Amino acid sequence: MQNQNVLEVDISKKRRNANLKKSWPLIVMLSGALIFVFVFSYIPMYGITIAFKDYNPALGISKSPFIGFDNFRRFFEAYNFGSLMFNTFILSFLGFIIGFPLPIIIALLLNTIRSKKTKGVFQTIFNAPHFISVVVLVGMIFLFFGEYGLVNSIVKTFGGDGISFMLESKWFRPLFIGSGNWQEMGWSSIIYLAALAGVDPQLHESATIDGASRWQRIKNIDLPAIFPTISILLILSIGSLLSVGHEKVLLMQTGPNSVVSEIISTYVYKIGLTGNSEPGYAAAIGLFNSLINIVLLVIANYSAKKFSENSLWWYYEQYK
Repeated sequence: MQNQNVLEVDISKKRRNANLKKSWPLIVMLSGALIFVFVFSYIPMYGITIAFKDYNPALGISKSPFIGFDNFRRFFEAYNFGSLMFNTFILSFLGFIIGFPLPIIIALLLNTIRSKKTKGVFQTIFNAPHFISVVVLVGMIFLFFGEYGLVNSIVKTFGGDGISFMLESKWFRPLFIGSGNWQEMGWSSIIYLAALAGVDPQLHESATIDGASRWQRIKNIDLPAIFPTISILLILSIGSLLSVGHEKVLLMQTGPNSVVSEIISTYVYKIGLTGNSEPGYAAAIGLFNSLINIVLLVIANYSAKKFSENSLWWYYEQYK
């Protein structure tokens, strides 16, 4: 039995070495990205230690007094802790529920277009908003939905009363989520189109001969082909569920809608970089948010591995 285990280990090592020798050009190509990530993402992680200190820029990180979990305790006991968590979760969750299926639907629809010219036109239409900057996008929102914007002008023309879209809190989430999905759904569909490009056309031809409808071909050929891609992107999306950027929210934020628009990232920005800044406290809040995302990522990956064969570490588990 022991000799068999040793033999299996030797075979596994030989297979791993063979894979490394075969993949060395890809490893060389990847080395630049790995170095970049290490230098700009891992080395700066030393700065996380200020979350456990009463950080004073004049003293530096190493000499600032250590206070343990006081910054975290202060955030948990803050009067706005509940509202910050709720606003962040609702904004992220609604954006995820609405935004995740849209690229899949667009990719499946574009894949059914046989004319390359027509397909290219629609792809350009869907992808173009991605290249609009956040500042310009928010300017467009104000232009269309401001007090004297296009929508209110049309409403008033037909005898209706104007709506204060940017001042009423109930309109913040629809505008934020809707504009975000409009901007990114086409660009996010590219990876699904790439996966669909690998589907054998003969499968569709055979299904058509057998009398399968377009929906049946999508259901039984296209969706199974992109299911592994959907699983991985779903795991990554859940892992970054609470990572809502502060830039667009701050640009859309007004006094009246701050009840629903004040989220963790905007609070961290205001605490850490504006007024009487408290970098240690802001770092503690950001670290807490990151830890929640890590927990969600692990849970999503475990669930995907349990209910399907796909996970983030599938390749490693196959060839280890």
